[in-house]
Amino acid sequence: MISNTMKSETNVKLPLAFILYGLIALIIAQIILFINSDLLTNSSFRLPDIWMGAHFLLLGYAVMIAMGAMYQLVPVAFLTPIWSHKLGYIQFVITALGFSIFSVLLGLKPEKAIFGGILAIVGVLLFLIQMARTILSQKEKNKMTYFVLGALSSFFLTISAGFLLAWNLSYGEVISHQTILGSHIVLGVGGWFSLLIFGFSYKLVPMFSLSHGYSMKWAKSSFVVYITGLLLLILSFWTNFIYFETLGWILLFLGFLFFTLDIKEILAKRMKKKLDKPFIFSLVAIGNGLVIHFIALLFHMAGYQNPISWSWIIFLYIMCWIVFSILGYLYKIVPFLWWTYKYSNKIGKEKVPTLKDMIHESWSVVLFICFITSVLGLTVGGLGQWSHLVITFQGLLTLTSILYTCSIFRVLLK
Repeated sequence: MISNTMKSETNVKLPLAFILYGLIALIIAQIILFINSDLLTNSSFRLPDIWMGAHFLLLGYAVMIAMGAMYQLVPVAFLTPIWSHKLGYIQFVITALGFSIFSVLLGLKPEKAIFGGILAIVGVLLFLIQMARTILSQKEKNKMTYFVLGALSSFFLTISAGFLLAWNLSYGEVISHQTILGSHIVLGVGGWFSLLIFGFSYKLVPMFSLSHGYSMKWAKSSFVVYITGLLLLILSFWTNFIYFETLGWILLFLGFLFFTLDIKEILAKRMKKKLDKPFIFSLVAIGNGLVIHFIALLFHMAGYQNPISWSWIIFLYIMCWIVFSILGYLYKIVPFLWWTYKYSNKIGKEKVPTLKDMIHESWSVVLFICFITSVLGLTVGGLGQWSHLVITFQGLLTLTSILYTCSIFRVLLK
């Protein structure tokens, strides 16, 4: 069932190139953050070394894996082939170099980061052209189309805002740095990543749970309300109009809630009663995202403006919603990609492993528990400014990231 549903004409080497680079970037990001545990203890997030680690995590890991997954999933979800595989490989090389150089320069020479940023933007623009040409060739648009196009539009604006931030660092402030930074963060984590996960969850959740007969009745409301919330929140940064900010937070929570209600209905209509452990981790991430949205709304309504607490809320949102979603889905997608590439043509001719044989599911439970424990422990340590907790749990997070990456690479040896 899953094999037929996820079959794509995309050469497996293209999405895997992005995914493998992303996993290496995940390890690099965690090592950088571990080395700079003292800055995390003091919640000093706006310093070059933390910028470097954060951008290896968000650009090198999350964005590159999202790109790789889209090269596989867009043809499946929209029933249209990738526009140009050759462009895909060129884009991979340019983007990987651009993200790497940009992240390193942010840490070592922030005033020169714009040069790496230019290369990164070229790579992103090539990706956006690729996806736009592919998705717009879809004969019949569906609800997923609008989520993915919304995510891609947010991605373009995120990168544009990032370029302005790099320009300010290199040549002096042209536009309010703080305002651009706020817009950059909201567009990136709320617009690009969240809308993308929303869209593909409408495909992956039914697929992995074998669900049928669900309505997706909240999808349109989720899209419209969440997008409006993003726009109002960003507008509040530029106008300092408190009511825009309040309404923005309310709508973001409601948009996420509507998405969650759809996922709940999909799971209620499932045929597969015992869900795979990695998939459950992705579902837990959805609950995390909803709770964090609610906490952010409560903080705003209570007038709580402590910058340290808000920094850790952003950290939790990135890790417990975005990163955890990717970690869970990736544990399902990579085995399928490799199994299809290596064994799909051998069925009936010789004995081949099953998809479940490709990954050690019980080992994944240990890894995911370690991820949850390390992120929560790191947050407690950071909020309390307890250095021994920060070092311990950032060390655990680094080790777990290495073991997770090894477990994914192990699939490619089967």
